[in-house]
Amino acid sequence: MMDSLEFWGTPLLFVSLSFSLLLLCLPSRHVPPKRDERPRVVVVVLGDIGRSPRMQYHALSIAREGGLVDLVGYDESAPRPELVGNPNIKMCPLPPPPRFLRTGTPIRSILFAPLKALFQLTSMLYLLCYIIPPSAGYILLQNPPAIPTLAVTKLVGALRGMKSVTDWHNFGWSVLQLKLKEHPIVYFCKIYEMLIGRGATPIKTLYDRPPTHFTPLSPEERNKFLESHPITARHASAIASGSTHLLISSTSWTPDEDFSHLLGTLLIYDRWASGANFLKHGSAPSVLAVITGKGQLRGEYMARVETLEFQHVTIESVWLESEDYPKMVGCADLGVSLHTGTSGVDLPMKVVDLFGVGVPVAAFEYLAISELVKDGVNGIVFKTGEELGDALVNLFNPASQQLKKLREGALEETENR
Repeated sequence: MMDSLEFWGTPLLFVSLSFSLLLLCLPSRHVPPKRDERPRVVVVVLGDIGRSPRMQYHALSIAREGGLVDLVGYDESAPRPELVGNPNIKMCPLPPPPRFLRTGTPIRSILFAPLKALFQLTSMLYLLCYIIPPSAGYILLQNPPAIPTLAVTKLVGALRGMKSVTDWHNFGWSVLQLKLKEHPIVYFCKIYEMLIGRGATPIKTLYDRPPTHFTPLSPEERNKFLESHPITARHASAIASGSTHLLISSTSWTPDEDFSHLLGTLLIYDRWASGANFLKHGSAPSVLAVITGKGQLRGEYMARVETLEFQHVTIESVWLESEDYPKMVGCADLGVSLHTGTSGVDLPMKVVDLFGVGVPVAAFEYLAISELVKDGVNGIVFKTGEELGDALVNLFNPASQQLKKLREGALEETENR
């Protein structure tokens, strides 16, 4: 039966569109900053601020250089503690869309994506035009999502005389293609993004670098954290002695990261560790695999984990607060990135974080990953779960020096700040 709220979709669509047009007809406030005033930047992410590390780092960098920041996004998860109470940063939360506008499935995406976009358009227009101080001179936007943010920020910039800067983390249309495949809406979004994106000049390639809170841990710091965190406490002594290796993988549990590869990898390693042919080399180290993050596919994959019988592998899924995440990453022996990127040209920030703490990375091979992970130097690349399984056997074999070599290469990456 149709939800009663969904019945009112058409009237709400009309109201949202009418209100958006009314906002555009009202005079917009813009007061150019005085010459001696500090620059004011509006940092916009149409997502959860607490789960948008790149935009938080932008805000902190601007604030540390003396600028004023209005950070716009959804207030769902706690942001980094440096942001909270920072006199140069003001949090400007967006109202979340109504629950009936959720677009978790292809059908709901087709039915409700236009309504959701209009709701977001209206709330963003109102906030950017009438809540943000009139002295703001720049808008720094994260893309994706591209709809309606690209159009809204371009329009607001034109109305208020603000310069617009876009952080192209990925393409919005390629992310949408994961859900809708070859639906005409995908091609419409691609044309929309291309047309608006062509107005952005100049275009510069800037690589992410790890922030200061991602630094290598001393042995004492590592042991202290391992013993204190509930996920690692019972494994702490084994990890410290080397009889258990800590493997970490961070994810938002989205379709562009196929975790069946990692499950297959761990099954291969578990069979190898259980094999009698290894006994001549000593005892096989166990593996504690910690998977961090939140997302729609988490329940599905963790249900599959429950059906697997491991002898030498333990898998834990956890959401880590911003204070704990760098420490957990810093305790790892190896990081795994299953990110492939819907566009094939974006680079995963999780790898940057791992290099910041000097941890080598095993990364899924795709078009752009070689710009970050140097195979055999600071990590390895793989194409299948079987390849990664074989590599894991080699890396965690006590007779091999390969993991030590890769860690030395990863530690060299800590100099790139």
